[in-house]
Amino acid sequence: MDINERIPAFDDAVDRTSICSMKWDVAEGELPMWVADMDFATAPCIVEALRQRVSNGTFGYTDVPPTWNAAVAQWWGTRYGMSVEQSHITFTTGVIPAISSLVRSLTNVAEKVVIQPPVYNIFTNSIVNNGRRVLNNPLRYVDGAYSMDFADLERKLSDPLTRLMILCNPQNPSGNVWSADDLARIGELCARHDVTVISDEVHCDIVRPGMVHTPFAAVNDLNRSICVTCSSPSKAFNVAGLQSAYFICDDEGIRARAVRGVNTDEVAEPNDFAVFSTIAAYTQGAAWLEQLRRVVQRNKDHVMERLKRDCPGLIRMVPSDATYLAWIDCSGLLEHTGERTAERLCTYLREHTGLVLSYGGIYGANGERFLRMNLGTRADLVIDGTARLIDGTHGYLNA
Repeated sequence: MDINERIPAFDDAVDRTSICSMKWDVAEGELPMWVADMDFATAPCIVEALRQRVSNGTFGYTDVPPTWNAAVAQWWGTRYGMSVEQSHITFTTGVIPAISSLVRSLTNVAEKVVIQPPVYNIFTNSIVNNGRRVLNNPLRYVDGAYSMDFADLERKLSDPLTRLMILCNPQNPSGNVWSADDLARIGELCARHDVTVISDEVHCDIVRPGMVHTPFAAVNDLNRSICVTCSSPSKAFNVAGLQSAYFICDDEGIRARAVRGVNTDEVAEPNDFAVFSTIAAYTQGAAWLEQLRRVVQRNKDHVMERLKRDCPGLIRMVPSDATYLAWIDCSGLLEHTGERTAERLCTYLREHTGLVLSYGGIYGANGERFLRMNLGTRADLVIDGTARLIDGTHGYLNA
């Protein structure tokens, strides 16, 4: 799909500047392509479900109905072939509130939690802010592709104080889709060392057209028995502000601690819109999501092709199969400028072109030579943002 092929539902302008959008709280002329929410209007079925809810005119306390559990179970069964027991699904107000609560309920103070940088930076916050210790198992980056270092992972898991691993599946920011073999190996090692896995699968619905996400828990019974799967319609359907998420856990002991934890932490009660938006997304939103996946891939293809053509040897987009995020390797440019990190480049781009990106160093030390670019937006802004990135790269090189 070419960038000039437009789909009105995704390429018509949506003004987000007057709704207190975190992403669009920028100066005039700046183009925000940083935080991971999209600029598309959400699926019409969700808008209609919320319109019907608002029309009632009352906004009291809300229960989680059985139809919500059924919708979540049906979504995972239909899309990913993962059989889910409805009673094993627990509502939470967000994936990160759930992960922070799970860190508290499944580990003790000063114990260690394994993560795989470069990875979503809030994982570190969820660990450190709760008095636990981060144990890094850095991903390998060779010839523009990421893979896991299993020898190092086993060393980290064998530490007697390691009690938990937070897996990002698919991976943010690289966009890697982990194979069933990768996931089975993680499960084998974690089970061997009695380590529980939290699998953050919030980006699972946005994968390259033709590809299918593999849930950690769906690989085999061993994986299923040692994990808590966290997810939400928030990324795929652009409803992060509705605060609707969940976790799935089959092991009775782990689930009892996890459920007790989110209730103690008061992150297990829905607002008036959270339940209805998820039911609508998971029962009526599949066709809209397929269009979104095509649009995201179109946008990613455009950026990759433009950088190859106009910035050879300077910056490049790491090939990816998931998320609407572009992970930009700036190593070539930094070799020319003699710098170790892309932090000053990130600042330069904002100051000189108005392009607002995320500095890769926040995702771990091995992300310091990268930038993250959000491509969940309409075609004209992708074209504009890419042009700003290219112009800024050459301006920085010659500054």
